[in-house]
Amino acid sequence: MSYLTELLNSTHKKNEFNCGQELLDNYLHRQASQDVKRHLSACFIIADKNDNVKGYYTLSNSSIDKELIPDNIKNKLPKSYNDIPVTLLGRLARDKNIKGERIGETLLLDALKRSFDTSIKIGSMAVIVDPVDQDAKNFYLKYGFIELPDSEKMFMTMKTISTLFK
Repeated sequence: MSYLTELLNSTHKKNEFNCGQELLDNYLHRQASQDVKRHLSACFIIADKNDNVKGYYTLSNSSIDKELIPDNIKNKLPKSYNDIPVTLLGRLARDKNIKGERIGETLLLDALKRSFDTSIKIGSMAVIVDPVDQDAKNFYLKYGFIELPDSEKMFMTMKTISTLFK
């Protein structure tokens, strides 16, 4: 089955969404629409033919302290930068009733592609994530994210992301 991602809007039915993580469920049910209206994040969803949300992710601008980046990458950056512009993949979740359809992977690849395309226009060196639990961490590790030392965050450089879409 193929899915299209689209921006969350008022026609999408999100109250039945259940990924099994209360934090992620509540965000979609109660806060996502407000964050979109306030331009705090962009929320992209996958919905079924009846507009029921089956998965979502959020993107926003962010920055990280250059000291958090591994030395092999940090040493290639200008010394004048203290903070490095990045794209925050703030949340990513799929409904727990949808298994085996690789919606999580579809959402992640869509988020990485959007982030890369946008980085050309506004400048962003990497995508960062802050996994909610060990399962999420394992998911991101599986797809090549690197753990940032002294942080719970993980990242993937735009250089690496660009190789995914050649």
